[in-house]
Amino acid sequence: MPFLTTRDKTEIFYKDWGSGQPVVFSHGWPLNGDAWDPQAKLMADNGFRSVVHDRRGHGRSSQPWAGNDLDTYADDLSELIESLDLRDVILVGHSTGGGEVARYIGRHGTSRVAKALLQSAIPPLMLKTKANPDGLPIEVFDEIRAGITGDRSQYYEDLSAPFYGANRPGNQVTQGTRDAFWMWCMQVGIKGSYDCVRAFSETDLTEDLRAFDIPTLIVHGDDDQIVPIIAAGDKSSKIVKDNTFKVYEGAPHGLAMVDPYKDRFNEDLLAFARG
Repeated sequence: MPFLTTRDKTEIFYKDWGSGQPVVFSHGWPLNGDAWDPQAKLMADNGFRSVVHDRRGHGRSSQPWAGNDLDTYADDLSELIESLDLRDVILVGHSTGGGEVARYIGRHGTSRVAKALLQSAIPPLMLKTKANPDGLPIEVFDEIRAGITGDRSQYYEDLSAPFYGANRPGNQVTQGTRDAFWMWCMQVGIKGSYDCVRAFSETDLTEDLRAFDIPTLIVHGDDDQIVPIIAAGDKSSKIVKDNTFKVYEGAPHGLAMVDPYKDRFNEDLLAFARG
């Protein structure tokens, strides 16, 4: 299995499928790169090169004590892109992965980037503040931390319901999807998982979004119970200069994995990449 060893000696696992213009996927918390498998295969099948990594602390990557923050996540992404000498990259980020993409552009620019796609992404800021009244109160994130340090197995199992909208009437979420979510979550190191809550909730990515100078597709469900659209997709679409904002009616946070939304997302992803 391929690994990148970063400057601080963290091993980052990645998959490298197909050939052509590279599409680099960044996953959400508390998952790993396998959550992008259907889309990575789709793109490789259609003449693109899919590169998918497990964020530090997640999946098959190392579980370092330090560096579980968006600056380091973005630097890890930069090291991966540079080590593979990827150019004309299409960056795709879900949730925290969208924050990783934004911080990458803010810190490293777009000299290697052609386009970006933010799906149910955390930017610009999830935390409620005086300047950001539409965000979520700190107590929401304190409850997440309590779940991680308590019975995290049960916490992750319960979290799968709002993540995929399995708690909504008429949903089509399968038990297999929820089981996969639990399995990925249990592979996250407790320190990385805990620290990442602060990273995704308290990092202000407004200035990073202003640095976007490439075509950007923003996709968000209007029934996202994890990253509410009002504080995320709506605001991001007003900051990023050259963007297309697509709202999926009734869609949950993990829309790319569940019916009836995943086929629409796959079509939008492929059309955006080709366009």
